[in-house]
This record gives sequence, C-alpha cells and structure tokens, in this order.
Amino acid sequence: MTRLPSEAALEAAPSTSRVDTQRARGPRAVTPRTLHDQRSRRSDDSDASLRALLERAVPEHTGIALVAVGGYGRREMSPQSDLDVMLLHAPGRADVADVAEQVWYPLWDDGVRLDHSVRTLDQAEAAAGDDLRTVLGLLDSRHVAGDPTLTLQLRSRLLAQWRAEARRRVPQLQRESRDRAERAGDLAYAAVPDLKESRGGLRDGVVLRALVASWLVDVPHVELERCRRELLAVRDGLHLVTGRPGDRLLPEVAPELAELLGAGDAVTLQRWVRALARRMTHLATLTWHRVDATLESPRRGTGARRPSLQPLGPGVARSGAEVVLDGQARPDRDPLLMLRAAAEAAERRLMLAPSTATRLARHRTVPPSPWPRAARDLMVRLLGSGPSLVPVWETLEEVDALGGLLLEWERIRLLPSSAPVHRFTVDRHSVQTCVEASTLMLRVGRPDLLLTAALLHDIGKGDHGDHSVAGADTARDIARRWGFSVTDADTVADLVRHHLLLPHTATRRDLDDPATLALVAERVRTPQFLDLLAALTEADARATGPAAWSAWRRGLVRELVGRTRAALVDAPAEVRVEPWPQAAVDRAWVGAAPFDGGSVLTVGVPDRVGVLAAVSAAVTAAGLPVRSARAAVCDGVGWSRWEVADEHVDPARVRQRLLGVLDGTAPARDLRPPQGRRPPRVETRPEESARATVLEVRDSDWRGLLHTVCSALAGAGVEVRSAHVETLGPQAVDVFYVCEPDSGPLSDTRTVVAVDAVRRALEGGG
Repeated sequence: MTRLPSEAALEAAPSTSRVDTQRARGPRAVTPRTLHDQRSRRSDDSDASLRALLERAVPEHTGIALVAVGGYGRREMSPQSDLDVMLLHAPGRADVADVAEQVWYPLWDDGVRLDHSVRTLDQAEAAAGDDLRTVLGLLDSRHVAGDPTLTLQLRSRLLAQWRAEARRRVPQLQRESRDRAERAGDLAYAAVPDLKESRGGLRDGVVLRALVASWLVDVPHVELERCRRELLAVRDGLHLVTGRPGDRLLPEVAPELAELLGAGDAVTLQRWVRALARRMTHLATLTWHRVDATLESPRRGTGARRPSLQPLGPGVARSGAEVVLDGQARPDRDPLLMLRAAAEAAERRLMLAPSTATRLARHRTVPPSPWPRAARDLMVRLLGSGPSLVPVWETLEEVDALGGLLLEWERIRLLPSSAPVHRFTVDRHSVQTCVEASTLMLRVGRPDLLLTAALLHDIGKGDHGDHSVAGADTARDIARRWGFSVTDADTVADLVRHHLLLPHTATRRDLDDPATLALVAERVRTPQFLDLLAALTEADARATGPAAWSAWRRGLVRELVGRTRAALVDAPAEVRVEPWPQAAVDRAWVGAAPFDGGSVLTVGVPDRVGVLAAVSAAVTAAGLPVRSARAAVCDGVGWSRWEVADEHVDPARVRQRLLGVLDGTAPARDLRPPQGRRPPRVETRPEESARATVLEVRDSDWRGLLHTVCSALAGAGVEVRSAHVETLGPQAVDVFYVCEPDSGPLSDTRTVVAVDAVRRALEGGG
C-alpha cells in the first residue's frame, strides 16, 4: 500500500525552493515549521472541543461519531479556516437531530465558521459517488470523537469505492482540474495568484493525494508534501497579516507577509512562491502523464513485472509515458545523452523521467565547447518540439540540469516581468516564445536561428541597461558555444538586438514616411533576416499575451514587413555549387569521408530525368539520416553530395543499393508521410533565378521527404538542375532549381503541374 511520508521524512528531504528564506529572517519572522505546529495545535484544540460537546450531548457513543474531513481531516487548520466536520451515525437513531443541535449551536455561538453535515455510512458513500469535491474531502477523513468503528468503516468503504472506480472517475477529475486551472490561471505566473485554486496551488496538492490513494500511479510523495506544507505556511501568513480568510496574494500585503515569513522583501517572497508553484505544477504534470499511460494500457495482474523498454536512440528508451535511460547508457561517456533524452521526450510528447534527469544532471553530461553539429541539432529539435517543450524544460530546471547547457539561464530564472501585459515570468516567457516560434518555422529559411533567438531574446533582462543590447552580446556568446558559425551567431545576436524593432516602429512611427522604411531596411538588410525577425516578433508577442498581438498591432507589423520587403533590393543570388570530383562514371560512383561527427557521401550517376530521385532512394534505403544535400549536373553527370549523421558509411553498400534502384530490382519502400504534422509549403521563387524555376519546399523532417519530392518531379517530367537540401532541427528546407529537359525555366503551365505534383505527394495523395 502506498503511504504518505512521515514528518521525519519531510524534514530530512531537501528543499524544493532555491530561495533561502532562513538567511533573511528578522525578529518577527516565523518558520514554516512553526506555522505547521500551530496548524496542528488548532486541530488538536478543535478535536478537544468537539469531543467535549459530543460527550455532553450523548454519553453513550455507540453508533455515532464526529469525523473531521478536508483540511481539518488533514490537521491543516489555518488561522481563518472553516471547521469541516461530519456527524456520522448508524441508521435508525432517533436522537441524531438533537445531538447535532447540541454540537453545532455552541460552535456557532462561539463564532466558529462551521461546514457541517449529518450522514449515515450509506449516505456518505452515495455522496462520495456523486460528487468529486465530496470524495476528495472524505478521503482525508479522520476520527475525532464517538464510535471509532464507524469512522474505520467509512474510510474502508470510501477507499474501496475510490479504487474500484478510479479508472472511470480519475479522467473526470483530470478534466475538472484542467477547467479549474484555466479559470484560475497559473500560481507561478499570475500577478495576483490564488494560493488554493490556481494551477500549482493547494487544490492540486489535494488532487495528487487522491491519486496516491487511487493506487493507479506513483506520485513523488515527499516532494508533494513539502510543497504543500510550504504553500500552507504562506497561506497561514496571509491569514495572520490580513486577519481574514482568503487565498489571493494581493500585492499590497506582500511586503508585510514577506517580513512575517522572513523572506526579506516582496520580490523574494514572490520568487519563493513561484518556485513552489512550479514544483507543484511539475509534479502534477508528471503524475497526469503517468495516469494517461496507465489508463491507455489494459488492466494487468498484480504480479511483479519488469518494465517494458522501447528503444528510442543510443542510451535512451521509452517506459510507459516517460523517457528513461536503457541498460547500455553511459552518462559519464556520452556528452549528448541529456540532449538526446530531452529531445526524444519533447518530440514524442512524453515526460523526461525525473530520476533520469537527476542522474544526467549529476554526471553533467554536456557537450564540449564549441558543441558538435549533432549536439546543436538536438538542442534545436528540443526547442522546436512545440508545447511539449515546457514540461521537459521544467524537468531540466527542477534537477539543476540547465547549468551545463545554458549557464546564463539562472539570470532570468523566476524573474518577474516588469510589464503588466506579460502573463509569464521572463524565463517561462522565453520558453513559451519557442513554443510559438515552432508554429512559424515553415515561414523562414533558418528555423534553427529563429528558435535559438526565441529562447535567448530576453536573456539580457537579467543584466542592467537595455536588455536588447546586453542580450545580443550574451546570445552571440551562447550561439558560438553551441557550435554556430560566426555568421550565424551574429544573426542570432542581431535578432535579439532588434527583436522590438518591428512592433515599436509599427506602432510609434509613420509608415508613410520614407525615412521609417529606410531605417528598418538598413537594420534588417535582407529579406531572409526580415522573415526571421517578423517570425520572432510574432512569437514573442503571442507568448506575451493577447493584448500584445491584437488585430491592430498584428496588422501594423505585417504592413511594415510588407513595405520593408518591397524596399529591399539586394535579393539573394543563386547558390553556387562547389567543384565535383573528376572521376570516371560508368553506372555509379560513390565516395565517403568523415565530417563533423558524421560523413559526407558523394555520388555520381550519368544524368537523366529522375536521377536524384534514384540516389535519394538509395540513401534512404541505406538508413542514413540526411542533414543536408547539394546536387548539380556537370559534364553529363548528375553529382550529389550528402551530409549524413553517420560516422561509419560504407560506400560500397550505398553503391549496391543505388544500382538496385537504377536497375529496378530494389524492393519498394513504404515512404508515406507521417500523419498529424503541419501542412507542407510548396512555393516558387521567380525572382531568384533567370535560368531555372526555383521551387522551395518546407516541411517537417521525415524519412523519405527528399525522395518523395524528387520522385514527384521526375514523374512530372521535370529535370532537377541543382538541389539545396537542409535539415534544420525538426524542419527541412529544400530548394530545387528545375528546368524543362534540355531547356530553361518551366512554363507557367508546367510550373503549376510540378508544384501540384509535389504538394499532392507530400500530402499523401500520390
């Protein structure tokens, strides 16, 4: 049977908050332990009063009992708490009404706020079966006075009922918890938080206790109870300061409350409460993930079973709804293990198991500086994973694992935002900006730079002065440490420096004034950078809150972007392809060389329509993860160069597969696109080349993407003169220069045919 921890275990457990209130305590300050003892004494005093009242009302206690429920049942009587008590009786007692009057009226006369009920065992069980709020209170029932057999029967029947119906009732509890959180907001971020009802508040603690009692899932009990106890201390202090009941932490009472609790000042108090709320939210998120996995699985017997592990990558596996380390993992020897585990968890919408994250943090399994390409790709995949980034990032934060990956994060951790329009703290806002940016990746040519800038755009708020200027230098240093080139790191720095340029200009300057457009065009320089800055602006605003991206502001920014794009004249030139090997090519030539933690594969095949589709099929069949590719036709040979994330490529094996594809003897492979991804974008860029039609494809990265596009173009009778393929984190950006066979750009009609063929193929329509 799962048990809640003892008080001794709680005292021995490490603190969940990094805010050390003990060092700041003054002469008025009280400790959480002191407040806990006071709650217990209030409960004991109430117990004594109720026992005396029941003894006076009915000396013979058989068949009648007073039972504490809810917070009183947990012995958590805050200074202004109601007394939540039930008169439980055997059926058929004629004196129940008289006994109730003799117990309740003296309490009312003394001004006690009483929440009372009178029930039989059957009535209590029926009430618990009808209402979740009732059952949550009754699960914490505790005998106070009278016949203890009744209380024991009550607890036994309620627990049996709750466990028997858990698979049916827990999903309803989950829905109600989500609805409540939507109404009350997040305790960790709200300007005026509700200590009880907000997400991460005391109500969530009660819900988690009920999940412990259900026996469905395991809950980190010690951490749960410590967070609850410290939040209870804050509420006790709030009651003592205000002299009235309530759970809303108003700004005007924060300074006096901080002094009482020894937090030093209101800002320190706020960070303490936010840290506790984050921890509680993280525990709830982890537990609900485990609940979902349990409810999706069939019922199992009670015998011990070894956990089933599904391999996800080197050293990483799936266990239920969590990502864990497998038996072959070596945290001390694999510097990419933490990033790999985090990326896999976020991309698969799983939790990173806290024990796994703790083990990885203890070993400091972080890449060497500057990071290799593989480490940078994993970080970009993590940042581009969408909403599931949030719980994984919070797990890394909770176990102090971010220090090795991003030491500067501590500057903005739990830092309140100075602007009321912000709904999150600075660190949480930065993560949310990545979530919003992940939906805009198909708009830009370098989603890796967009996601990196999204995470770092407010990193300067932890420093003095203009946060955009200070943050730009910090972001450049981080980008270089993460292995970005000097040019790319400068782009990230410029995005951070100018991330407020578009909204400030659009809302504060005259867009009809040529000087306005000239100023913006001078700073953005190229259409590619303008696309990145526009996407970062939108992601930042959406992460801030609805008021920051109203229809009015959105319209002004988009008008500014459109006018600036028209003013830019330095359109990019066609990408030049590097020299190709001077090798004799009969049927196929294949060579390989190690490069940046992977390999570069060079392939030459006599040119014909569809040759790139054949090579991409061979590379895909060889199981080589493609990072990027370049292709061109030179002296009648279709050359292509592939950068793959595999250090041990066998050129002979690739050539054998390629010959099978060319001969038509290779088995067909199922390369259907995955379901549920965002719709791909297929567009032409007529301004980019006078000698060919430029086709740009942006899609989520998936196995067979390049082969699908090339096959569609070949099927449309279109010749690929050169290709420039790039995998940037979770997104692929593929650019094809296509022509009529032995001719120039496609006609308008053929362009429509080619675009339609590619789009239908990517959408799974053949």
